[in-house]
Amino acid sequence: MNIYDIAAEANTSISTVSRVLNNKGNVNPQIRKRVEEALKKYDYKPSAIARGMVSKTMKSIAILTIDVRVTHYARMIYVIEQEFSNQGYNVTVCNTGGSIGECDRYFKILAEKQIDGLVLIGSIFNNLIHYPQIIAQIKEIPVVLANGHVDSPNFYSVLVDDTKAIRTVVDYLLDGGRKNLVYVFDLENDSAQAKRRGFVEGLKLRDIPQPESRVFTAAYGLEGGMQAAEEIIRSGIPFDGVVCGEDTTAIGVMKGLKKQGYRIPEDVAVTGCNNSPEARICEPELTTLDNKPELLGGMCAQLLRDTIEKKGSAVSVAIQPELVVRQST
Repeated sequence: MNIYDIAAEANTSISTVSRVLNNKGNVNPQIRKRVEEALKKYDYKPSAIARGMVSKTMKSIAILTIDVRVTHYARMIYVIEQEFSNQGYNVTVCNTGGSIGECDRYFKILAEKQIDGLVLIGSIFNNLIHYPQIIAQIKEIPVVLANGHVDSPNFYSVLVDDTKAIRTVVDYLLDGGRKNLVYVFDLENDSAQAKRRGFVEGLKLRDIPQPESRVFTAAYGLEGGMQAAEEIIRSGIPFDGVVCGEDTTAIGVMKGLKKQGYRIPEDVAVTGCNNSPEARICEPELTTLDNKPELLGGMCAQLLRDTIEKKGSAVSVAIQPELVVRQST
């Protein structure tokens, strides 16, 4: 059963059926009643593709992220999905695993589906600037990056000032009496690089010599944090504060330090980033940066909607994280 059959059943035109379906235009009450009875009789569901051809929009967007299981990403995805679902959009979520090949594959699929817009979650998508042939596949589709930036006409950004945020942490610890800070660098994406840069800049602004020597590289996560704690201790560098770019790694650092007899925060202060639920579960509770994933997701959704609906909006906007002080400092 298609729209032509409904029109024949109701003895009217397909344009009239379309107006009834979309609740648009003036339709004779008797004809409207015949159309509605035919729709109900055959339990007619309009084709999204056919509706899209008429309205010039598929009412469909997609969200690409590295791994939907990451709590920080999941919180953003939830907000974006809710915002668009409430506006009648279909939302598709794709996991790329950080692979540029998977990103390429998804772009091809989504372009063929004629989606209205894309949200890319994670600064790793900044690397797309090096793959113009991949970007070309979605050149007609507006794209919003969550905490990322690609210099391309159809790309928009909602950024988090990670550099300034970590400088805030450095100032807080130094002003609180900590004298010897170290940093645990655990990821290789642009956001992590910005956080590392914030730590180095923060020490330089306080005239602390050789800040780069106080940066330790580790694997992301609990095990990586525990190993980082061991490496920091073995280095012989005096330390009474450890700044981390991720909560999970920071919790691993605390576990590793406590295992070696250090007291948190009496001997060493530890900070993280993301204000994840894990920051409240650990003992002591973790001082961390709240980079506001729900706000970030909401702003991404609003920016994309404004662009799709041609309301006019900024090319990029920025969010300032806030320090949440808890027992680990």
